[in-house]
Amino acid sequence: MKIQQLLNQHFFGNTLGQYLVSGIILLLGFGLRRLLSRIVSKVFYRVIKRYTAGVTEQELNDLLIQPLSVLLFLFTLFLAFNVLDYPADVTDNLARSTPWPKKLAFALYQIGVISALAWVMLRLIDFAELVYRRRAELLTASNTRLDAQFIPFAKDFVKVIILIFAFLVMLGQVFGVNVTALIGGLGIGGLAVAFAAKESLENLIASFTIFLDRPFQVGDLVTVGGITGTVEKVGFRSTRLRTAEKSYVTVPNKSMIDKPLDNLSLRTARRVSFTLNFSHDTTREQLLAIARELHDYLRRHERVIPEEVQTKLTGLTQSGRDLTVQYFVQVATYDEYLDIKEEVNYRILEIVEAHGGSFATNTTVVRMLADPGISSGTAPSGSVL
Repeated sequence: MKIQQLLNQHFFGNTLGQYLVSGIILLLGFGLRRLLSRIVSKVFYRVIKRYTAGVTEQELNDLLIQPLSVLLFLFTLFLAFNVLDYPADVTDNLARSTPWPKKLAFALYQIGVISALAWVMLRLIDFAELVYRRRAELLTASNTRLDAQFIPFAKDFVKVIILIFAFLVMLGQVFGVNVTALIGGLGIGGLAVAFAAKESLENLIASFTIFLDRPFQVGDLVTVGGITGTVEKVGFRSTRLRTAEKSYVTVPNKSMIDKPLDNLSLRTARRVSFTLNFSHDTTREQLLAIARELHDYLRRHERVIPEEVQTKLTGLTQSGRDLTVQYFVQVATYDEYLDIKEEVNYRILEIVEAHGGSFATNTTVVRMLADPGISSGTAPSGSVL
């Protein structure tokens, strides 16, 4: 039997040659999908290279290789199965020209293509977010913090829009749903959905309020609802805070704008206030000398606001004499604040020791007084010897 005759042999409505061509297309598509994906990614990177702001070609490849491979393989599937003939559905007299196996295959193919295209677009959004993040690193600190807050939020928002759009396209193209009528019908049922999702909608609106009003930014130290932490992320529904105990607290966005919020990072200075309790053995002159030298030292300190320095004798108690010290430190971070407090405290110890002052203790001093009757050799009246 000649090769031509063998290729013309029919099996299940198709010739052996058709099956062979279909198989070759599938093998080529499966074997070359990653290579073709790299070529497409490389060409795309060359086109947008001047806008990438330092993002490398490999980073783009890592994002696009998988979705592009799936998309290109789906294209080869379409070519491979398009060369085959499908039997007509004899039970469907109105649609003999479109057999049901081909309908089913084409519907699955459409779902796959729409999903792959959505996947590619989502990865392109990740790439755009990476580009803008690299650009933000070249800007000032304030803009960097704002971009670090806005870019992830915008990325998630656009991704949700893409997924919704892909779902609507799938309903319209694959399942034949009238999307326009569906969207119009949502207006009627929208009220019920709005009431059911009242909390979620409030948090979503609050997230936009946060970006418009900007009461805080990513990286700020805030206190809200009794919780103090550093803002790490602002999402659709909630804001994530990292506390001093390194725990991860999730606060609804509605609470971030409804409750009083103290942005500790926007303070012009940090206040330090404490009381030194001296013993009664410390004289008036010693206290005055300690207070004056400490006051002068704090006013000369380069990170302390001179006008806000206070060293006052505020109390005379049974335990001792209270000297209240208050000053404001101009620092940006909490670590710097602690370093300056430590420096000042060591200087206070030096000043007190230099002037011979002593701090009060919680011990009780008991003084025994001699009884004059015992010292003179006579016993008090009523006593028994």
